[in-house]
Amino acid sequence: MRYEFADCVLDVDRHVLLRDGETVPVEPQVFDLLELLAESPGKLVAREEIIERVWNGRFVSESTISARIAAARKAVGDDGKTQRIIRTIVRRGLQMAAEVSRDADPTPERHRQTQQLKYARGSDGQAIAFAVSGEGPAVLRVGSIVYDLEAESRLTSERAYLSAMDAKFTMLRYNKRQRSHWGDSCRADHEGGAEDILTVTHAAGFDRFAIVSEFGGIFSALQFATQYPERVSRLAIVGGWAEGRDHRDDVAVPDSIRNLIIEGWKNPGSGYAVGSLLSYFPEGPLETVREIVDEMQALYSVEQKLYQRDSGNTASILHLLPQVQCPTLVLHGRNSAVHPLSEARKLAAGIPDASLAILETANHIPLPGNDVYDTYIGTLQEFLGAVDE
Repeated sequence: MRYEFADCVLDVDRHVLLRDGETVPVEPQVFDLLELLAESPGKLVAREEIIERVWNGRFVSESTISARIAAARKAVGDDGKTQRIIRTIVRRGLQMAAEVSRDADPTPERHRQTQQLKYARGSDGQAIAFAVSGEGPAVLRVGSIVYDLEAESRLTSERAYLSAMDAKFTMLRYNKRQRSHWGDSCRADHEGGAEDILTVTHAAGFDRFAIVSEFGGIFSALQFATQYPERVSRLAIVGGWAEGRDHRDDVAVPDSIRNLIIEGWKNPGSGYAVGSLLSYFPEGPLETVREIVDEMQALYSVEQKLYQRDSGNTASILHLLPQVQCPTLVLHGRNSAVHPLSEARKLAAGIPDASLAILETANHIPLPGNDVYDTYIGTLQEFLGAVDE
């Protein structure tokens, strides 16, 4: 769906705002506000509806709402004085004052529609939730920021990512299971993750497919790709690392991120908790990072977060790299401080048919609103959609 108004184009499928043909970086909540207004031009959009749609009904301060409205006006070349595009109806809400045209049916297919979860049974009898969406070549996603399908559906950054990917591919996603004993070795955890991949792909009818892996999901993805090479057509590794910090010679001690988790994870919205995630996303957007932290604190205990951190610190997958048989793309932020570019170079150098795409950002993975987000999504789509000879 594309909405055109004034000199702007709001492309919902690509999650892009263009003005005079140039991309305008906007935070996810600002994009959601513009989309809400563009859907009903000339009609009053009540304050309550704005809060429900943009903030999922959570309590937000007046200053936060005002800041997003101001940012939306600035993004489309409007301001609070002229209000030629976004008009404030005092004490009631907002109105899209400009004429809007759209290039699809007037009733848009919502990218936030309720997702349908299905369940597969692991070898131990436990249920694994999974979801299939979109149209196109089959792509399995392994790992995400939150590792939970329901939480993903609530995050504006994840909805933007999935909207872009669903437009090109049939996406299979699944919940990473919490292992029964947090003291299990990370290697055993990753091998168990490969078994879960086998289970959900069989249940979803995915015979041969590409994999896009993110964060710690790369370990299970690599385990699976080396064990079942006939089933993996392509592998994208986003924000990965070959060896955790415990194997590196040039890391500072103690682990500052681990300390931030210990100090603040139990306190909802604490500065320490936000700081632990800002280490991964120093370029923000800050509101997106706060939203992610809120979901993660609801999902994971201090012990679980420390286990995740320690698993990444102790991991080493150098032994698996030469065994990967499919074309592989490694995407990495040039200035990522959590896992430096040298780790991505190890991955690309160790995998026989691999290439490295360097993203000009300090974020470990770009978020919607970052300058390189469109480049990131476009590069990923092009690689996953390529047809091998």
